[in-house]
Amino acid sequence: MVAANRVPLLEPPASGELLDETQLISRARDRDADAERQLYEAHVDRVFRLAYRMTGDDSLAQDLTQDTFIRAFDRLSSFRGDASFSTWLHSITTSVVLNAMRKVKKIRQRETELDEAVETGPVTHPPDALLKLRLQRAIDRLSEPLRVVFVMHEMEGFQHGEISEILAIAEGSSKARLSRAKTQLREHLAAVAPRFARGEGL
Repeated sequence: MVAANRVPLLEPPASGELLDETQLISRARDRDADAERQLYEAHVDRVFRLAYRMTGDDSLAQDLTQDTFIRAFDRLSSFRGDASFSTWLHSITTSVVLNAMRKVKKIRQRETELDEAVETGPVTHPPDALLKLRLQRAIDRLSEPLRVVFVMHEMEGFQHGEISEILAIAEGSSKARLSRAKTQLREHLAAVAPRFARGEGL
């Protein structure tokens, strides 16, 4: 867990004209607190959303979002601008989240929780909610490489070129992983949602 006093980035930015991102990065390298705040506020929503999509845990995603920015600001001297700052930041997010999930075995915990929720009976869940529950369980059962690409492309809207940069894989590999992920999800959901078996909705 991240101590709140380690990242004093949630305060409103200091008054004054906003700088462009290149200037902000340059100032943040020198530990300019206002520049760090502005970079944080510009990117925190998408970093958190990606962390939440990958973990399914609001509290954990908040902690990992803070971890991401701590690591990013610590390593800002290594950012050379070969890719966009957002791409570089999302690669750090992905690394932070995957490392955390391996340590706490979050995937297995979520599978158990979701299995128990489904077993309580469909009477307590609207059909759409139950289907979403089963879809999330199926996503969690994907292997890590397939799940990450599926979440990034289908749920967060990253393009294959961006995914290839963030994960350091070929663009063709990203497309192949997405295709395999969709095939496996259709197989998992065919019994409860025939439309997925026909390729509709995925």
